[in-house]
Amino acid sequence: MRLNNSYSHATYRLYDDKADFQKKAESIAVGLTVGSWTELPEAAKEQMQKHLGKVVSVLVHEPEGAAPGERCADITIAYPDANFSRDIPAFLVTAFGKLSMDGRIKLIDMEPSTDFLSAFPGPKFGVQGVRDILGVHDRPLVMSIFKSVIGHDLDNLREQFLQQALGGVDLIKDDEILFENPLTPLEQRVEACISAAREAEQATGQKLLYFTNLTGSTFQLKANAKRAIAAGANGLLFNVLAYGFDVLAELAADPEINVPIAAHPAMAGAMYPSLHHGISAPLLLGKLMRIAGADLSLFPSPYGSVVMPKAENLAVMEALLTPALPQKPAFPVPSAGIHQGLVPLIMGDFGPEVVVNAGGGVHGHPGGSAAGGRAFRQAVDAVRSGFTLEDYAQTHEELRIAIERWGVRTS
Repeated sequence: MRLNNSYSHATYRLYDDKADFQKKAESIAVGLTVGSWTELPEAAKEQMQKHLGKVVSVLVHEPEGAAPGERCADITIAYPDANFSRDIPAFLVTAFGKLSMDGRIKLIDMEPSTDFLSAFPGPKFGVQGVRDILGVHDRPLVMSIFKSVIGHDLDNLREQFLQQALGGVDLIKDDEILFENPLTPLEQRVEACISAAREAEQATGQKLLYFTNLTGSTFQLKANAKRAIAAGANGLLFNVLAYGFDVLAELAADPEINVPIAAHPAMAGAMYPSLHHGISAPLLLGKLMRIAGADLSLFPSPYGSVVMPKAENLAVMEALLTPALPQKPAFPVPSAGIHQGLVPLIMGDFGPEVVVNAGGGVHGHPGGSAAGGRAFRQAVDAVRSGFTLEDYAQTHEELRIAIERWGVRTS
């Protein structure tokens, strides 16, 4: 059951071996809205009715991998939109602020009302817009990550960028730990990398987006973004969870910040992995990132060095791509420990609307970063053409060397 459009919903998974889950749900609905109910006089109840939260459903079940007698319940509460302003922090604090500290309880999902969602234009570009910029509509995109950026000067940074770009990748992003520093200041960093992008385009004929890491004081972020764009930046990387969803929403809504934004998941590990606490990955890295305006959202893959369970991964993807939201679909970017031998799994699990994102898989190629990028493009082409990687590698040297080094994963 869903109440009318003046309510937004939140769903929790509550773990308790002895609780009366129905009573607990009712206490949440009252406690996070009007505070108390049964003690109020009738006149006050009539006045406060429009602010009272309502229990929508209580589904009691055994949790996955449960110990004997362990119980949990999925509880959905409807919160009146009249109670909070049209910003994500207001909804989060209403629905999970103090409740997040109340025992073993995890926020599983949020379903904002149509009215609430209308306050968020979402991604400026989304999947289709990013593809249009690049002129690539028929395959997954390939992203390369700067590695070893701390302590390098502009010449070294430019050369590293150039070698990645010559490999034919579509997107290059800064490392999320590259902040403003004397060796590679923002504008000079952008100018150096964009000049390398132009040089590579002359050689490859391929357009490229560079996601410059947007950092600094919260109140300087818009100005810094515009400085980067004025210097030639055609994408921004943003550590959303360190700054907040509403900061992303403000950046995405600004008409002068007219480049795609890639959301980095830094700090997410403090929020989603626990069974009993925090916020689910599909909500944190999927739905809320898209509503707030990320054109791409990075998250740990189910295959690499920082692993998220596949079911959660696919649920993040669904949240980013589902037509159920009015905001444009955003690219899922499963990340961490990706190499060429994983491309068939990535494309099989995620389909064509995915970004294959690699750092070590590009830079660690024995032939260098350009060869690493070419090997990824070859792996994508192999899968699209119906070849196994091993067969395709017989006529594609960069891919052959990559799978000799990292192997091919089949599951």
